[in-house]
Amino acid sequence: MYGTGVLDPGRIIDWGHTSKDYATYRPGPPNSFYEKLKALDVGLPDQCLLDLGTGTGVLAREFARRRVRNVCGTDISIAQVQMAKKLAQQENLNIDFRTSAAERQPFQDKEFDIITANQCWLYFDLPQTIREVKRLLTQDGHLMVSHFSWLPRKDEIARRSEKLILKYNPQWSAADYSGKIPAFPKWAEGHFRLKAMFYYDEKIPFTIESWRGRIRACRAIGAALSQEEVESFDRAHEKLLRETVTEDFTVLHRIDAHIFEPLV
Repeated sequence: MYGTGVLDPGRIIDWGHTSKDYATYRPGPPNSFYEKLKALDVGLPDQCLLDLGTGTGVLAREFARRRVRNVCGTDISIAQVQMAKKLAQQENLNIDFRTSAAERQPFQDKEFDIITANQCWLYFDLPQTIREVKRLLTQDGHLMVSHFSWLPRKDEIARRSEKLILKYNPQWSAADYSGKIPAFPKWAEGHFRLKAMFYYDEKIPFTIESWRGRIRACRAIGAALSQEEVESFDRAHEKLLRETVTEDFTVLHRIDAHIFEPLV
């Protein structure tokens, strides 16, 4: 998401701690997202695509399902990459997953038509990552940066869950997301030309179990707290949900994407 500022001062974030929940309960953006990207020439069958900060390979696996010719994914977390490989193998998807920082990619120059980064751009050293993106993209290549975020200012369930999260992790800096999407992000100035952008809201279905898992798999909980703290939070979260929602419900999310052409 945009505008989160400094990441959670005093907290060490390790996505590897939440790989199991991440793989099960963070399925990524809905089908509508990929259809919009396809209409903008992202994720076409003849493309070579690299997914930065791939996590458990959510985007990479979906692009592979959609018959993108060559899909690669990298992440700095060994545990996340191991999970991505396992999930891809279960579906017989041919994806080249590697453990690597976004700033130092193990690929040749001009190797990719498309580079994607979903919900992870804020974690990177941007000057170094931008240089790598420019190095890796073909002459007509594009960078796609996207986000898939719940909207606590519009959705009561998200707001109540966030209030509880902050009791357990007051350092979490991503609470109360406004949903504001810049037309052209400041970090792109002088580096990229905007080809296209979009954002829209969609109600994403959850159950009590899957929303609990989704929140456990967020930065503030599973990636930052001890196992005992996670379990304590989860018990309190389940109690909150059973007192306030039905078994099946939706949570309003905002989905956004910017598609860029590198400046020479």
